[in-house]
Amino acid sequence: MIFRARHLEFAFPRPTLVMGIVNVTPDSFSDGGKFFDAGAAVARALELARQGADILDIGGESTRPGAEPVSEAEELRRVIPVIDELAVKVKIPLSIDTMKPAVARAALQAGAVIVNDVAASRDEDAMWKVAAEFRAGYICMHAQGTPQTMQKNPVYADVIREVGDFFRERLEKLGACGVAPDQVVLDVGIGFGKTPEHNLQLLANLESFTTMARPLLIGVSRKSFIEKLLGAKLNERLPASLACASLAIAGGAQIIRTHDVAETVRAARMTEAVLARKKN
Repeated sequence: MIFRARHLEFAFPRPTLVMGIVNVTPDSFSDGGKFFDAGAAVARALELARQGADILDIGGESTRPGAEPVSEAEELRRVIPVIDELAVKVKIPLSIDTMKPAVARAALQAGAVIVNDVAASRDEDAMWKVAAEFRAGYICMHAQGTPQTMQKNPVYADVIREVGDFFRERLEKLGACGVAPDQVVLDVGIGFGKTPEHNLQLLANLESFTTMARPLLIGVSRKSFIEKLLGAKLNERLPASLACASLAIAGGAQIIRTHDVAETVRAARMTEAVLARKKN
């Protein structure tokens, strides 16, 4: 299985890719405000690269439940200087975490190679045409609702079937816009319009999505469903995040998105070492 992002190519199976989160925001749920300044965001990204990140995911708009949207101009002001600087300072791929086609375009022009799209459920095709034009990698994430509405009352008859149907329908629409299958990564969207029970079902049944022959990205890092299940406050969620990441790898995930790169890299390598000894 191949994942292509502009001039880059990843061939799977291979060691799990770890995507480090760089929030250039004042209000992200985990580290909002810590790296809002462009210089602080670049320093954080360089630190994550030193810790072993394979990809850096830069975002300028919080998508936590209830987060207010920001203007296109403000999002560009936040992320483009960071991408401009990182493009000449790191060799690892840069991803832009955005819902806005104009921001994706500017980020790709500045040196990003992947679009991480939490609004892949939209009806408009402008974002997909940008991905096609640049031959960018495209992360297609499932979400029910928007950040403002997604956690109010998420309901599914069968969350596994419905997320799978969504991916099949999106792959068809992406193809119609010129995005090749090998440009696409699938993300089940843990915490995006899901209850804790929905999240657990998705994590326990990731193998259901491996039949689509596309890499799976999982983002569980420090998410609030951990507190709802275990009572763990924000600074106490790392052990559960690592447990979910390791189980996701065992279930077929190829990319883990995380705030805690060094710890996640070690967990991934240990998980892979154990799986390599598994008897068929």
